[in-house]
Amino acid sequence: MELYLDTADVAAVKRLARVLPLQGVTTNPSIVAKAGISLWEVLPALQDALGGEGKLFAQVIASQADEMVKEAQLLTTRVPGLVVKVPTTPEGLVALKQLKLLSIPTLGTAVYGAAQGLLAALAGAEYVAPYVNRLDAQGGDGIQMVQDLQQLLTLHAPDSKVLAASFRTPHQAMSCLLAGCEAITLPLDVVEQILVTPAVTAAIGGFEKDWQGAFGSLTL
Repeated sequence: MELYLDTADVAAVKRLARVLPLQGVTTNPSIVAKAGISLWEVLPALQDALGGEGKLFAQVIASQADEMVKEAQLLTTRVPGLVVKVPTTPEGLVALKQLKLLSIPTLGTAVYGAAQGLLAALAGAEYVAPYVNRLDAQGGDGIQMVQDLQQLLTLHAPDSKVLAASFRTPHQAMSCLLAGCEAITLPLDVVEQILVTPAVTAAIGGFEKDWQGAFGSLTL
């Protein structure tokens, strides 16, 4: 399983890299814009926050295939090892096929349907990113879509991985893992929900109170 953070918050990545078994960080144009830092500044900073290791993902901005390919080449030249995110549009599928021939690793993003995700994988995407919560917000079933996509890739494109994205709750993320997803990317608020549980905090507080009451200190 591969665990990623979906953020451009360098300080948060550095803090959480101490705690979590991270494989890297995913970004998109909105995330980078929210951070207010140039892409060429934030990507090396994120790499440093990961301790110089880990996989980074960044997305092309162009909408036409030829320009997508040029931007992908620029990204991977400036940041070696980067995985290029390409929207799974008709033009994006053309770009994914071309980038596969150039041996540039890609992720097919903005996936709202299992068939759309399968096409991205067949075009050569190493990863396919279904948008779970965004589909739920439109009245769909994000978890069912991920289950269907995972089955399709297992049957027809086993060299590609589902990298599930767009979560609001830990339950959504865990449901994707139970569906067989090999990778997920979590926003910071969902990570905090997983790490900080009121019941756990209360239980530890009880242990400390009982120990101190019996022995007068909080040391062994």
